[in-house]
Amino acid sequence: MTVRNLDSLFRPSSVAVIGASNTPDSVGTVVFRNMLRAGFGGIVTPINPRHAAVQGVRAYATVSEAPDPPDMAVICTPPATVPGLIRELGEAGTRAAVVLTAGLASLEGPSGASLQHEMLEAARPYRLRILGPNCVGIMVPGIGLNGSFAHLDVLSGSLAFLSQSGGLCTAVLDWASAGDIGFSHFVSLGDSADVDVGDVLDYLGGDPQTTAILLYLESIDEARKFMSAARAAARNKPVLVIKSGREPEGAKAAASHTGALAGADEVYDAALSRTGMLRVFEIDELFDAVETLARAKPLRGDRLAVLTNGGGPGVMAADALSERGGRLAELSAETIDKLGAVLPATWSRGNPVDIIGDAPGERYAGAMQALLDNPGVDAILVLHTPTALASGADAARAVVAAVREHGAGRNVLTSWLGRKTATEGRQILRGAGIPTYGTPEHAVRAFMHMVRYRRNQDLLMETPPSLLEDFVAGAGEAMEVIRQALDEGRSMLTEPEAKTVLGAYGIPVVETRIAADPSEAAEVATELGFPVALKILSPDVTHKSDVGGVALDLESAFAVSGAAHTMLERLSALRPEALVEGFTVQRMARRPRSHELIVGTATDPVFGPVILFGQGGTAVELVQDRAVALPPLNATLARELVSRTRISKLLAGYRDRPPADMEAILETLIKLSQLTIDLPEVAEIDVNPLLADEEGVLALDARIRVERAPEDGAGRLAIRPYPKELEETVTLRGGSAVLMRPIRPEDEPAHRDLFRAFSNEDMRFRFFGLVRELPHSQMARYTQIDYDREMAFIATDPEESTDTKTLGVVRVVADPDNTEAEFAIIVRSDMKGQGLGHALMEKVIRYCHDRGTEAIVGQVLLDNHRMLTLAETLGFKKHYDAAAEIVEVRLELPAATGPRSRP
Repeated sequence: MTVRNLDSLFRPSSVAVIGASNTPDSVGTVVFRNMLRAGFGGIVTPINPRHAAVQGVRAYATVSEAPDPPDMAVICTPPATVPGLIRELGEAGTRAAVVLTAGLASLEGPSGASLQHEMLEAARPYRLRILGPNCVGIMVPGIGLNGSFAHLDVLSGSLAFLSQSGGLCTAVLDWASAGDIGFSHFVSLGDSADVDVGDVLDYLGGDPQTTAILLYLESIDEARKFMSAARAAARNKPVLVIKSGREPEGAKAAASHTGALAGADEVYDAALSRTGMLRVFEIDELFDAVETLARAKPLRGDRLAVLTNGGGPGVMAADALSERGGRLAELSAETIDKLGAVLPATWSRGNPVDIIGDAPGERYAGAMQALLDNPGVDAILVLHTPTALASGADAARAVVAAVREHGAGRNVLTSWLGRKTATEGRQILRGAGIPTYGTPEHAVRAFMHMVRYRRNQDLLMETPPSLLEDFVAGAGEAMEVIRQALDEGRSMLTEPEAKTVLGAYGIPVVETRIAADPSEAAEVATELGFPVALKILSPDVTHKSDVGGVALDLESAFAVSGAAHTMLERLSALRPEALVEGFTVQRMARRPRSHELIVGTATDPVFGPVILFGQGGTAVELVQDRAVALPPLNATLARELVSRTRISKLLAGYRDRPPADMEAILETLIKLSQLTIDLPEVAEIDVNPLLADEEGVLALDARIRVERAPEDGAGRLAIRPYPKELEETVTLRGGSAVLMRPIRPEDEPAHRDLFRAFSNEDMRFRFFGLVRELPHSQMARYTQIDYDREMAFIATDPEESTDTKTLGVVRVVADPDNTEAEFAIIVRSDMKGQGLGHALMEKVIRYCHDRGTEAIVGQVLLDNHRMLTLAETLGFKKHYDAAAEIVEVRLELPAATGPRSRP
């Protein structure tokens, strides 16, 4: 579904409680009492046929008997009554309901379907939205709404809490109440039969009363919808998430190392990072993190300086930082000299900066100033251990004064250790808006929250370089191999077939030949040249080395023949049922300084295809050095994927080992991503090992599992890839041709040049004011769009090159219900009068029609005569707002043959 009618759920003007009761401790009694006690400003009506009044308020037997239909209803009656009540509410005009009742999915209704299905069918004709069933309810303290059976009231605040677990809702209420934490919304999703996490994220992401969203997540059903909603919300405000179920979901049958290694939690982690959200793991961490991010200044990097009056706490902080993947800042010689001038001779002369246990406030101030002046320090963690020699309160005042005096946008975190003697210092720091934590470990955790959040947000904002501008995939050649295997009833490609598929996508592979028996293997080896590698060829043997099915560095035909006979004997003993189709022979790749990597793809049941990268070799499961990411990948995302592995440091080079060709590694990952998009029949790819050194990469072994798949390969992906099918070349009036295509992230430089080329009048017509320069964050927002949510078509030269100019752009953003889409268009001044604007508008109108959008709207300044004429030519109707000097233009679109939902 969508955000349709969610205003009736979150901001109703009247509420009916169906099942409101006077019976002590019943759900209906608690809910109605909560509604009355919360101070709701609208009408609250109890519905109960057995009571004339409930808790002193007149009751009605049915909704239809009440004086006015409620905007929203809370249902706390037995399961069998729910579908009929929903139908009655819909007929009365109610557009939202909270169903607290449990058990609907497991109980059968009169139609033979579940009561939950009957409930949804009853709501469908009226577009009535349902929260639940089986939920705790909803609270919006700002309007006094408490439609829940929660045991505590909620303070009003700016945090929204959204949970798939009712039990956790009550635990968080206890936690928040003890800490005086308030909420803008407190939502229990329950079974999410209708309103789900994506819908609520869409709503809260645009809610001005909500500054941050806290999410407890157990599972996701519609991955693409969730990813789009989460990415949109995370662009607007911090979204923090706890994902439960971190342990592996049982033993996973997989045909490859990749399938076995791509665990469910790793995939969830990759998906959550890709949305720009921050994942945490405990309830207290959730609230700590949101407070940290609320106070945090923009973070430039991940280099932390630790300032302490005790060596032990400093070491604890450094250890915690290393364990969490952070790094200590390297102090420059200039900084060390400055510190030496204000500190005793016995100071640590390094980071952590130990200023000795008797440090007074003045010493803290001097050390702080030196660290704040160092551009190589991104944040400072100040620790204080109580002693009888100096005041912790004075040290806190010194830190506050240094931060205020310096005036730089540097993050400073603190931890005043202890209880009784640390209280005053903590109060001073909190009063100055400086975050303080009970232990060095918690302070480091908070710093890493900042670092991870900044990294996730950067992935949404970076402009990726394009490494593969001239790459043309051989999808047809690869598909021919796959189709033949499927027609033969095979799910595993042979090693030569797998390498043919990889080769079709430009991934370097070692030449591999097939031999039917030991004698032919010796002949093939002689033709290839020695030394060679020999491997058993069997559809029943996935990991050949496990059964002795691999022999390396064979130097003669005699050695090849002998090794082949030995393999057959060993396989017969270990796996007598295995079918042997022969052997594969390949010349040994002599790359002694190469690294063994594993790259591949697997299919996750929730998020679809995922890409894996890590350290390869026969012990890959034991080494457990890998990371996963969701396709589509570009160079920036591929580099980030590599950086999350330990082997990435080795790939950078060390001692006499030169750096590996990183661009070749990144290109391989991007090509695998494209292969996954193009070929939905590919369920699993395993390239292990992929050799990587300064000369490039080479795939030594590969296996691919295939299966029948629907036509739309892109539909499997959690993130919609670049829609190449929407590219179109058109001829303008003057005879010149332009390519109209969806915008891409790497278009940012050309997009910036386009804006710089506009006249003042162009900018005023587009932005209704003079705008000369847009920041990188806004340009990234224009070019890094979610193709599942919006579309921007640019016009450019058909023969695109690195210096190709953007000639014009039309953008359209639909509401989440896809009923109405707003457009904006701008064309270079030197391209006007050639029909480019008309062509771009026709393109976007066709796109919206095919997508099922009902209407396209736009706002045009009254004196923008050229645009008004174009709109009229295209059939838009005009509505004038003379006071605002704006004309709204609107084009109603005929119903498309396809669905109205998001593509």
